[in-house]
Amino acid sequence: MSQRGGGRRGGRGGRGGAGFQPGRAAPPPPMSSQSAGQGGRGRGAPPQQRTRVEDPGASSSSASTEKVVRLSREVEERLHVGGSYARDPTEMASPALLSVPSASISTPAASSSTSVPPASTKALVHPHRPGFGTVGRQCVVRANHFLVRVQEKDLFQYEVKIEPELTSRARGRLVMKNLIAQYGASHLGNRTPAYDGRNIVYTAGALPFDSKDFEIILIDEKGGRERKYRVSIKFAKAFDIFPLKEFLTGKYRDCPQDTIQALDVVLREYPSENYVTVSRSFFSPSFGSDTIGDGLECWRGYYQSLRPTQMGLSLNLDLSATSFYSPVAILDFIAEHLNLEHIPSSLLENQRVKIQKALRGVRVIATHRPDMPRRYRIVGITSQSATELRFTVDEQGGAAISVAQYFHERYNYRLKFVADTFILIPFSEFFGKQLLKQNNYSNDKHVKEFGIVVDSRITSVDARVLPPPRLKYHDSGNEKTCNPSVGQWNMINKKMVDGGHVDAWACICFARLHREAVYTFCEDLVNMCNNIGMVFNYNPVVGISFRQPSQIDNGLRELLHQSVENLRRHNVEKQLQLLIIVLPDASGSYGRIKRLCETELGIVTQCCKPKNVLKSNKQYLENVALKINVKVGGRNTVLEDALNRRIPLVSDAPTIIFGADVTHPSPGEDSQSSIAAVVASMDWPWITKYRGLVSAQQHRQEIIEGLFTLTQDPQKGNVAGGMVRELLVAFYKATNQKPHRIIFYRDGVSEGQFSQVLLYEMDAIRKACSSLQEGYLPPVTFVVVQKRHHTRLFPADHNQRNLTDKSGNILPGTVVDKVICHPTEFDFYLCSHAGIQGTSRPTHYHVLLDENRFTADTLQTLTNNLCYT
Repeated sequence: MSQRGGGRRGGRGGRGGAGFQPGRAAPPPPMSSQSAGQGGRGRGAPPQQRTRVEDPGASSSSASTEKVVRLSREVEERLHVGGSYARDPTEMASPALLSVPSASISTPAASSSTSVPPASTKALVHPHRPGFGTVGRQCVVRANHFLVRVQEKDLFQYEVKIEPELTSRARGRLVMKNLIAQYGASHLGNRTPAYDGRNIVYTAGALPFDSKDFEIILIDEKGGRERKYRVSIKFAKAFDIFPLKEFLTGKYRDCPQDTIQALDVVLREYPSENYVTVSRSFFSPSFGSDTIGDGLECWRGYYQSLRPTQMGLSLNLDLSATSFYSPVAILDFIAEHLNLEHIPSSLLENQRVKIQKALRGVRVIATHRPDMPRRYRIVGITSQSATELRFTVDEQGGAAISVAQYFHERYNYRLKFVADTFILIPFSEFFGKQLLKQNNYSNDKHVKEFGIVVDSRITSVDARVLPPPRLKYHDSGNEKTCNPSVGQWNMINKKMVDGGHVDAWACICFARLHREAVYTFCEDLVNMCNNIGMVFNYNPVVGISFRQPSQIDNGLRELLHQSVENLRRHNVEKQLQLLIIVLPDASGSYGRIKRLCETELGIVTQCCKPKNVLKSNKQYLENVALKINVKVGGRNTVLEDALNRRIPLVSDAPTIIFGADVTHPSPGEDSQSSIAAVVASMDWPWITKYRGLVSAQQHRQEIIEGLFTLTQDPQKGNVAGGMVRELLVAFYKATNQKPHRIIFYRDGVSEGQFSQVLLYEMDAIRKACSSLQEGYLPPVTFVVVQKRHHTRLFPADHNQRNLTDKSGNILPGTVVDKVICHPTEFDFYLCSHAGIQGTSRPTHYHVLLDENRFTADTLQTLTNNLCYT
């Protein structure tokens, strides 16, 4: 990595000791957080299961008074932090401050308002919108939001308890539907309650009682037996619409979520009764369906959510599509899912695991007793056969008996496979995606009774198209700068601004390709790398290796060993810098190869698909060369504004930009850990190089646990660590300066987790900073990045080609901060990329904390420009 700053030492700082002391590199990071390498960010938005987390507030009363965790002596000598930092960005922007090394800065201590987060989520108040943006070309877009008007009525909430306890929401809705039909006129005052499917009903007006019990009799589908249910309805609370209207107009700060939830339940009542519900989406074969193979059907539907926006209440409707199991016998499903013509007597272990992932949690009907079909839910797939699997029967004195024997003796049914007796229930949901559909609410009796009117017109929104940043390339190229057009640009007549060096490389091929094709590809790739600015050795360390897909592990290990031996023989001190890998023809090996090379062998790799090796063109070779350059420490391009220090609140003082996200295992993989990843910029003021760390944490835990850690060492005492702290130290080593500002982009957080994530993760960031020096509290801007939302933006006029890209989507750089955004808080939608297929999905940015005092324009422009580095 290129490093700025020489070997200058800073003077004495304010209270707390000397400034950062540059010196030799610190020891490698601890193994608890595995380095994910360095590299520039790809295009797109900057980096991105609710689990209860204990309130950390009790341990974070004040970072400035917290006991400072001392570094090891070797690191402390070089990373001893100087004085506290100013909270006022205008003070940090002064020329005097920038004219001296940051280690000698002495500024007023941090204000108490930015010391630590509050001890409770109730005290968290997200920043007000600082105003609307003005930068960019004005335009109008359409959004899949529909205005909702509500009459001022008193709403009443009642608790519902149904006994015996129900096993499904559908059953609960059936019970409540019969109750309303049977007692609506006589006991409910002709009210039409809206039921949430669990334990609450809402009414527009009070019921004639505070508490009442009802008895409902349903005819059981299983054998036609009668089932009695006791339903208790008890008054819980009353509320009106006025606080909601005050909130929507900005006069009331706290969102009346209970009112919005009640209205949302009303709007969902009709589709919940008539369609199949999956999460917040509704599906029906009447909307369209297709067979997609593997025993699955794709159903279309729509997503629905009521949201508070600047225009008032808005109904967000979006097309959805998801997969359902076809109602077939389980054996037929297994055959289709595994692509088998005949079911073998036993499944291979990998086949059993695949079927278990597909069927776990799915409901089935037992068919061995046609007079009494019973429903079950699959919890697992055994590896034992029907004759091997045994259980005890109380009726036979606790004697063990096989499943096959039990079926034969009890039902006179000769069982070959346990799955013989089951079929899949229709509508069992398979995991899928969501996309747009509208619904008609004008005839919904619930909507009418609650005084709700849904506008049928799609919302038009004033938007702006931000100008793309000007990119700087190397002066040796014919084109030294570039203005991206519609989110795209190429390397024609350009050279990388900072080409990397590759002296020791190798190549291994696991595909069935002619050797000559692989030789030609490597030659063309090396030529491309050299042509656009890299220094790339034309000769590999060892000859290109060809191996079978079954030899991946041994092939990689042997190639590394040969490379090391060859370099040692020629007295070359360098290690193998790059391994080019041609992947096997069959998919599924990429993750395995990456895991082995980057976590065990320590090799930087570039993987290529066989089809691209055979038909590689200039554009593909350019793209691969750009990836390689970043992986070996080079820079492809740099923002001209960054080079000239013209980025507000970034260029004026050392600023570190973090990105964080948590990746969860696929549904069904209950034993897998979630993986937290954090990256941070390492080359202020250019912001083109990032270092990444990853850490495993609890299954489906969204809050990042490893941002800051404190462990007990018998010799050293308290030892501070964690990903944020480690990246702060790495930033100093790369720039010889400590960050004056922190900008933290946090991906993957839902609205219901905002306060919890901010409370816990900001506390960790504070502790990471204060562990380096007492009172070190750089101002933080914490931005949540949301891509999994359902707002879509469309051009107002598809015929105006200057307002759309080639695919008919909105232009890259389109930003919206009006009408459909939060009534008072600092948020915006930004589509920073060009649409290639389907409808572009803008990214939603919501600022949860802003101690750097960004304006709308500065944060929107910075966020858009970061997507080009």
